[in-house]
Amino acid sequence: MSDHAVLHVKGRVLVGPEDVRDELWCVDGRVTFDRPAAEAVTVEGWVLPGLVDAHCHVGLDRHGPVDEATSEKQALTDRDAGTLLIRDAGSPSDTRWIDEREDLPKIIRAGRHIARTRRYIRNYAHEIEPADLVAYVGREARRGDGWVKLVGDWIDREAGDLTACWPRAEVEAAIAEAHRLGARVTAHCFAEDSLRDLVEAGIDCIEHATGLTEDTIPLFAERGVAIVPTLVNIATFPHLADGGQEKFPRWSAHMRRLHERRYDTVRAAYDAGVPVFVGTDAGGSLAHGLVAEEVEELTKAGIPPIEALAATAWGARAWLGRPSLEEGAPADLVVYGEDPRADVRVLAAPRRVVVNGRVVG
Repeated sequence: MSDHAVLHVKGRVLVGPEDVRDELWCVDGRVTFDRPAAEAVTVEGWVLPGLVDAHCHVGLDRHGPVDEATSEKQALTDRDAGTLLIRDAGSPSDTRWIDEREDLPKIIRAGRHIARTRRYIRNYAHEIEPADLVAYVGREARRGDGWVKLVGDWIDREAGDLTACWPRAEVEAAIAEAHRLGARVTAHCFAEDSLRDLVEAGIDCIEHATGLTEDTIPLFAERGVAIVPTLVNIATFPHLADGGQEKFPRWSAHMRRLHERRYDTVRAAYDAGVPVFVGTDAGGSLAHGLVAEEVEELTKAGIPPIEALAATAWGARAWLGRPSLEEGAPADLVVYGEDPRADVRVLAAPRRVVVNGRVVG
């Protein structure tokens, strides 16, 4: 037996969108629906599985890798916002030590970003040429937790706008290598040009996906390729465009167009059946702890509230291969004062945060 106290969680336990239980217990850090003999501490409210931020960077800030103290602060900020499962979509820092901490979120790592030479933010990525793409994807597939992160497009200084980073043949070979090693592949993509090649090459997910159009949305839906829109990040596009207006006017205008149609893009993808999940892009220039804001952004785009909740709760966990509130699962959950299905803004005010069966916030 561990030193975990038994925790009795009662009220309205949202095991699924419509599967509502009256109570559960946390015993030895695990969920059970069978009443234990031991005495328990009780917490009450509306209960969700720990929220998911499927695009988050622990160990990274706007300048590159950070020290362990900063990484810890980032993870604690996400945890206190109710984010208890993070897909770390690229980080140059070694954050494996977090796995030993029972009070911090669980992290699914995608290794370090893989970018074209001088085509990404300095100090973030392995910056390589196409001939090395397969080798680096294999390396990061072995280092990560079942994901690899590519930079699919970036500003091309000669073109003065966003262009695709990788030739089709190299992308196909690299994705095939990741899949051979049991990893899924995702890619940063703002623009339109790289999407068809990436999806037809077998990619599993696209980050941001602002460049989706009526031509590519059906392809995503047909192939089951997920998107993580990171709308709280896309909100910064006008500011970025202003900063680049003088040097790269074509790029600036493009970024403004992508921003202006962002909600329509996400809603069109959702309506077509493209899987949509919550991610904030925290850790670069964005603050951590924004998961509630991103869920609200999805509803502004027209996604029904229950589906926006699923995109950070039950659906996101299933997509990442991690359990929700089921018998024997790690007891990671968040307690709210009101029903988040009625108003997703409730997510911004957790009453209690429970990690591995312990109340931590």
